[in-house]
Amino acid sequence: MSNRYLLYGAVRYAIDVLRPLQAAIRRRGDEAAWFFEGNAGHELAADEKLLGSIEEAIDWNACALLTPSVRPPPFLPGAKVYVFHGFDAGKPRHIYDRGFFDLYCTTGPVDTAAFRTLAARLGHFAVTETGWPKLDPLFALREDNEATPVRTPPVVLYASTFSPSWTSSGLLYDEISRLSRAGRWRWIVTMHPKMNAATVEKYRALASDNLRFLDKCNVIDLFSQTDVMLCDTSSALSEFLFTGKAVVTFRNRRPGPHLIDVGVPSAVEPALERALARPPDLMAEIHRYTQAIHPYHDGRSSERVLAAVDDFLAGGGRNLRRKPRNLWRNFALRRRFGYWRFR
Repeated sequence: MSNRYLLYGAVRYAIDVLRPLQAAIRRRGDEAAWFFEGNAGHELAADEKLLGSIEEAIDWNACALLTPSVRPPPFLPGAKVYVFHGFDAGKPRHIYDRGFFDLYCTTGPVDTAAFRTLAARLGHFAVTETGWPKLDPLFALREDNEATPVRTPPVVLYASTFSPSWTSSGLLYDEISRLSRAGRWRWIVTMHPKMNAATVEKYRALASDNLRFLDKCNVIDLFSQTDVMLCDTSSALSEFLFTGKAVVTFRNRRPGPHLIDVGVPSAVEPALERALARPPDLMAEIHRYTQAIHPYHDGRSSERVLAAVDDFLAGGGRNLRRKPRNLWRNFALRRRFGYWRFR
């Protein structure tokens, strides 16, 4: 008899994180269905099963709910498994438990150590290091992180976070506009799905022969088309580093030797020049950083997640302590979904 899994998301990028898991579930001969808090379900393919209501999601009776969202409905069946929505980019509450999850599937040694320390103190969730499913398609193409040669002209990927206090989109708009008009480099620009609509439209209006604006896309699909990334404090920069290419950041909240961080718009152009030159010392720091956050380059993190779920359920599907009752959060989620039955 096959197992059933529920893939739960609140915004569009959940699709990019969870699709590799769906593929792994299907390879095992098991079943996967999707349920969304928002309206991202219309982007699923015809062969992907979408559950249209909370009642359908409950009747699916999954053995596990897999999600990158931080607040899954606790009244949905199955072990609640967190697979993360990104790497630790220096934003608050990355290493944080909200009391919703039975199992955390961590991306690499840095996160694993922090969450195991938290688990030892709280006792109501387990931690298994698996790697991140979203990167499986990237590593399925190539296991090394040697960068392809720089194009002529080079292509710059600009990706910005949406948080008003962290985004570079306002401060860098004029400089990106200038550099794209200069024609020295080609540009691809994409924004976080939660980016302010007015900002999105400003950048969309920059589209030209030298600049493409793309939204509703998986940013990983753009990596092979670009030679360098310009970013701020977004977890997308960590994903890009696995290509072996460099990232220039603007006022990053946690700069390190693996990044070229600048503080004023006028410094962006020379920083991109250095990044495109790929100096050996920078490349070595990028390799050290990526190994620390995600040492798995085999494209099989989804299989490890499912194996971790198997082990958790085989052990009884319980932790040392019960999860906190989360009365207010549970009430808020029931109200959001209009679901008041208690089983």
